[in-house]
Amino acid sequence: MEKINIAIDGPASSGKSTVAKILAKDYGFIYTDTGAMYRSVTYLAIKHGVAFSDAKSLVNLIHQYPITFKQTEEGQLVFIDGEDVSQAIRQPDVTNNVSEVSAHELVRKELVKQQQIIAENGGVVMDGRDIGTAVLPNAQVKIFLVASVLERAQRRYKENQTKGIQTDFETLKAEIEKRDYIDSHREVSPLKQAKDAVLIDTTGKSIEDVVATIKTVVKDKGYL
Repeated sequence: MEKINIAIDGPASSGKSTVAKILAKDYGFIYTDTGAMYRSVTYLAIKHGVAFSDAKSLVNLIHQYPITFKQTEEGQLVFIDGEDVSQAIRQPDVTNNVSEVSAHELVRKELVKQQQIIAENGGVVMDGRDIGTAVLPNAQVKIFLVASVLERAQRRYKENQTKGIQTDFETLKAEIEKRDYIDSHREVSPLKQAKDAVLIDTTGKSIEDVVATIKTVVKDKGYL
């Protein structure tokens, strides 16, 4: 099977990670959750009392505490210096501050280097906010997923309930709107659709429908 790179971008809770994991499994590719990497840095900042505004200290945390992934039967796990933080990085204190941390140019440069190394030999499905525009600008397939704020809030609310994370729905909706604004207005690699990305609105669509649509895009481009 041809080892192409697939870049999937979009705002919070647009379905990026879910469909990326399925595509990676179906194609036998490596799945890279870049959002988890920025969440991990945010978690480290909280744990070690580093200000979210202190870019240099945040980069030092990345150097000091390596972020790694491990694929298991239960899904992908995220580790920081050997510690499983898969659940910890999904808590509200991390979610509500990750946009500020990920806005720093120094932090982005450091993590983008790591992400590009992962994808240098192809065979990767990578999701995030700037994969098609900044991280993998030469990716063979680029997808940009969107969905209404209401539906994305409902998805995140259900996900949090499943994980035992208590959140108020209206607060969650407001937080998603705030993240959308910060992510699309930041100076460094803002959230935006790459010119050659295919736009897919996932509002009202099942995960299976979205995956099938992306697979059709891949085939129409002459791959896999």
